[in-house]
Amino acid sequence: MKQDTQVEDPKEKYPTSFPPQEQDMPGSEQLMHPRPDHGEETYKGSGKLEGRKALITGADSGIGRAVAIAYAREGADILLSYLNEEKDANETAEYVRQAGRKAVLVPGDISEEAHCKHLIETALKEFGQLDILVNNAAYQMARESLQEISSEEWDFTFRTNIYAMFYLCKAAEPHLRPGSTIINTSSVNAYTPKPTLIPYTATKAAIQNFTSTLAQLWADKGIRVNCVAPGPIWTPLIPGSFSPEEVAEFGKKTPMKRAGQPAELAPVYVLLASDGSSYMAGATVQVTGGMPTI
Repeated sequence: MKQDTQVEDPKEKYPTSFPPQEQDMPGSEQLMHPRPDHGEETYKGSGKLEGRKALITGADSGIGRAVAIAYAREGADILLSYLNEEKDANETAEYVRQAGRKAVLVPGDISEEAHCKHLIETALKEFGQLDILVNNAAYQMARESLQEISSEEWDFTFRTNIYAMFYLCKAAEPHLRPGSTIINTSSVNAYTPKPTLIPYTATKAAIQNFTSTLAQLWADKGIRVNCVAPGPIWTPLIPGSFSPEEVAEFGKKTPMKRAGQPAELAPVYVLLASDGSSYMAGATVQVTGGMPTI
């Protein structure tokens, strides 16, 4: 019987291990080896987001870059929010422009409310509207004990991961129309928290709750709020927050025995931003390589 060569074993689709490596946070795509796959060569759009305007935080690299590429190829103009990784952000913007869409780059710290307001104001000024808000940027740092976590680090993690989400949603609300969508990035750690990532895992659980309650609050407005819970994904956050030895083992404990790639998340973000998910609100889509979320 002839085998269908279009079917690919997901366990063997991407690398199952990585060379030991380390970076300073927030990390950069430029220094990663191998470089992550964001769908640069593979994602093909079909007009699912034609004419829409999106704001993506953490859009310079990782999941944010993959989502930006996919959204642009689906027809959306994009405001790329990032901290200070200029080279990464410019690369992402070039992919957006190659897709024939407008890319607006805005660096800055989303842990500050004033900057979050500036992001919304800039999107409205540049695009005239805002249809999609992707709260994706996050901070984490592995610590072996509670005593190693400073009050400043705890505060910064919450301000980046959860306060920014509140700031952005609040600033955006008066300008969102029925049919607009909010997509938040949670984590498998909201379900199976990693002991060395206490501040991060606490924020991801908060994101789950925030998404569910905001979805109920805004359903009557016709604004849908959902989130995605990734498992271990190969992004600059990994060499930026783990030891070289941990990086070498990253993702191996999943049932698929490998880490995921940003490109494997992008279609889910497209679904949640598009009319294909019109009856989805308050949902979490898990993309975890088989890691349990129950």
